[in-house]
Amino acid sequence: MLSLSQTTGYAIRALTCLRFGESAALVMAKDIAEATGIPLPYLSKLMHALGQAGLITTKRGYRGGFALARPAEAISLMDITEAIEGPNDNASCLLGLETCSDERACPLHRFWKQERQRIEKAMCQMTLREVAKFEAHLMKATGVTESQSKGEQAKTKSKSK
Repeated sequence: MLSLSQTTGYAIRALTCLRFGESAALVMAKDIAEATGIPLPYLSKLMHALGQAGLITTKRGYRGGFALARPAEAISLMDITEAIEGPNDNASCLLGLETCSDERACPLHRFWKQERQRIEKAMCQMTLREVAKFEAHLMKATGVTESQSKGEQAKTKSKSK
């Protein structure tokens, strides 16, 4: 099945914990890790990449943390994906062939080129705000409070294995 990488999914979840604006409280990495279940060392690398891409602001040290560099409605899923995975200039063949192009197309080339364009358009239009709203609605619908977020659910799952 085709989907975003786990790393990009983690980055999106981490960003849903942040706010934008001068009055927005900075969120510490340990709090993001606890809320999302993302391992802290892995999260630190993600936050560094997101900062390098200009999606978040960072402040080190006492009273440090992270905040969105712009409003959530101005950050697209494509922005986040490119910050984590880099630009997708050279999309690969759906069948995994090295020599697939418009000139030398595999049987799925035209289909995949059109679908890839549709996916990219949807990712450019879908914003972090929409994802955050969905997450909040999902937590409310399932009765999960913020203190029982994915982090504690992940701990419970790992203990049951």
